[in-house]
Amino acid sequence: MSLEYAILVSLRERAGSGYELARRFDKSIGYFWAASHQQIYRSLKRMVELGWVDRDEVAQQKRPDKKVYRVSDSGAEELARWIAEPASTRNDLTVKLRGASFGDVGRVREEIARHRDQHAARIAIYREIERRDFPGTAKLSGQALHQHLVLSGGIRTEQALLEWCEETIRALDDDQDRGT
Repeated sequence: MSLEYAILVSLRERAGSGYELARRFDKSIGYFWAASHQQIYRSLKRMVELGWVDRDEVAQQKRPDKKVYRVSDSGAEELARWIAEPASTRNDLTVKLRGASFGDVGRVREEIARHRDQHAARIAIYREIERRDFPGTAKLSGQALHQHLVLSGGIRTEQALLEWCEETIRALDDDQDRGT
């Protein structure tokens, strides 16, 4: 997925400045699609050039004018087109594990342990977001339902990945103990 589509989704939810968008990424969509502030600003510039996003200048007192971005009609059409496409998945860690015997197995194990710790931390964050933002999940609809479904999928994905990392570490340790 390219960053532009994550930005389009965020801007469809609410228009905002590049700074506001970067802060939203840090607090929500960034858990699923990480991007630096510089990447977001570069993408916004490109999206304005493509006509996917419109930019309005908002005057501010004692500060430079703020640029507020919103999705244009062509951006909404592009987002709808992209949403209709089949999704793809990619996982570099599994390729590294498959090729571990051609490199340093210990380093691959360390990387898997690092991922395990990240998955455990994300589960805690996601559970806190769920508790704070979605206390009554049975009554959700529309955008709130969609957001909660993403969060729920994130929790389940992180739990499965955490369990896989733990299983993989045990198997690599057992293999090391056997001396192979």
